[in-house]
Amino acid sequence: MSELRFVDVGTIDYLDAWELQKQVHQRVVDREDPDTVLLLEHPPTYTAGKRTKPEDRPADPGGAPVIDVDRGGEVTFHGPGQIVAYPIVRLPEKVKVVDFVRRLEQAMILTCAEFGVTVYRVPGRSGVWLPAGETPDGVRRLERKVGAIGLRVSQHVTMHGIALNCDVDLGWYERFVPCGISDAGVTTLSIEAGREIGNAEAMPVLHETIAEMLSWRDYEPGPSLEPKPDPAKTPRVPLLSPSL
Repeated sequence: MSELRFVDVGTIDYLDAWELQKQVHQRVVDREDPDTVLLLEHPPTYTAGKRTKPEDRPADPGGAPVIDVDRGGEVTFHGPGQIVAYPIVRLPEKVKVVDFVRRLEQAMILTCAEFGVTVYRVPGRSGVWLPAGETPDGVRRLERKVGAIGLRVSQHVTMHGIALNCDVDLGWYERFVPCGISDAGVTTLSIEAGREIGNAEAMPVLHETIAEMLSWRDYEPGPSLEPKPDPAKTPRVPLLSPSL
């Protein structure tokens, strides 16, 4: 098992973080740095992956930049109250990209469970989700994503990663269709737990669960909901879809 280094970057502009990722990625490829996970938060930013359609871009981004990026998937949002983790790691020979995605999802499943929130995978769609259903007062809620994934793999070393909504302002998501998925919603850990859970509280837990899953040991997968199609995925694209 190789060394895994965590770097708490703090709040950083998206383009600056992207440049940092590229630098760390090259050093990991060259075996000058150990596998590295960057933990951070972005100011309000929309990112558009390779499958973004013109109509999916926010018509009014509210002053936030819209940045085209080299990951798979469509448009998503990053901002305060959302933990972003960029694992820049060399995949072991036995680990396929899809296995890596499942491990990142499992890290978010375990993190949410620590706060009493049960989340699920949706086969065919990346990320972790809450099921559809009714609230005690009869309000119908769609399936909703609390944690997103968007990756790029180059020279067998990963880039981009995951975003976990702790207490992010969901108003930003009303300006576009997140990840091009119109039949589901977006939520936060705070909403689902019924109390405020900020990045500072959730970060140590996510740190621990990522370290556990990237030890590459066997694990028991978390639960899944019914399969759904992901509009951002096509068989010919070697990148895993959004939402970073």
